[in-house]
Amino acid sequence: QVQLVESGGGLVQAGGSLRLSCAASGRTVFSNNAMGWFRQGPGKEREFVAAITWSGDTTRYADSVKGRFTISRENKNTVYLQMNSLKPEDTAVYYCNTDVPWRAYESGYVSPDQGSWGQGTQVTVSS
Repeated sequence: QVQLVESGGGLVQAGGSLRLSCAASGRTVFSNNAMGWFRQGPGKEREFVAAITWSGDTTRYADSVKGRFTISRENKNTVYLQMNSLKPEDTAVYYCNTDVPWRAYESGYVSPDQGSWGQGTQVTVSS
């Protein structure tokens, strides 16, 4: 099973930016898999944020982050989430995920026991 490690979270003021990274190790299958970012805010369920195909030519975003967040991938083993114009409601633990079919990202839902997950990185946006 692939291992995923997120980094780049932190505390930022509203309107600021952060770039999250997700580094993969383990099975090389990651290089042929789509990858997604999810987040879970305080008292909320985990929700879809963005996803990118293995080739990087197709992306998908939640409506709440369109125009502000950008997902990209480098070297097939590292995926980034550039977050601009951050809002307090973006405060959450952000998780990366892989090893699920693209259609799961299209649906906007991946169950917690589906695919591989990182440990998460905390993003806090102050008002």
